[in-house]
Amino acid sequence: MKELDLLKKDWKKNSDSFTQISENEIYKMIHKKSSSIVKWILIISILEFSFWTFSNIFINTDDLMRKIKHPEIVLALDILTYFNYVVVLFFVINFYKNYKTISTTVATKILMNAILRTRKIVQYYVWYNLAMIVVISILSYFIAFVYNPDMEFLREKLSADGKAMVFTIGILILMTLGLVGIFWCFYRLLYGTLLRRLYSNYKELKKIDF
Repeated sequence: MKELDLLKKDWKKNSDSFTQISENEIYKMIHKKSSSIVKWILIISILEFSFWTFSNIFINTDDLMRKIKHPEIVLALDILTYFNYVVVLFFVINFYKNYKTISTTVATKILMNAILRTRKIVQYYVWYNLAMIVVISILSYFIAFVYNPDMEFLREKLSADGKAMVFTIGILILMTLGLVGIFWCFYRLLYGTLLRRLYSNYKELKKIDF
């Protein structure tokens, strides 16, 4: 009987050690996957920032700016452009910080908090970009219609025909919604997929932690 009791104690001791090893391996795997996901979020945001930056460089808007004989409008557009750069750069820097935190941390709690923080920042980033698309679209329509001399004929025609004005506004709203929908699908496909995987890692960590 003593020998049997000793075997049971030994088995329980070994069983606990196997469980601990298994949890450590799971943590390492989740840690590696989470780090990789946040790295891809960082890479995609940098590529997106670079794309829009180079697009603004290569798209020539000088002719339109010269036609708009209102320096305050041009100044407002420049301020909005630089403001957008600063905000997007702020998000990219935060993505980098979260990536470094997740890559280097060894504490489960810190990793879980970093995952939640990353998800929240990405969601804010997506909503900010969608909001900016709406703002820029509305400003573009307004400036092109009100301040572009080439639109004089259209302005006169629409001002004389209320139905045509309503129809035109409806078309512009549909175009804006379509543009937002396209970008929303793009963000959902890229960032949404990564965030779902990241949150799945969080739930696995929660099981280990508790």
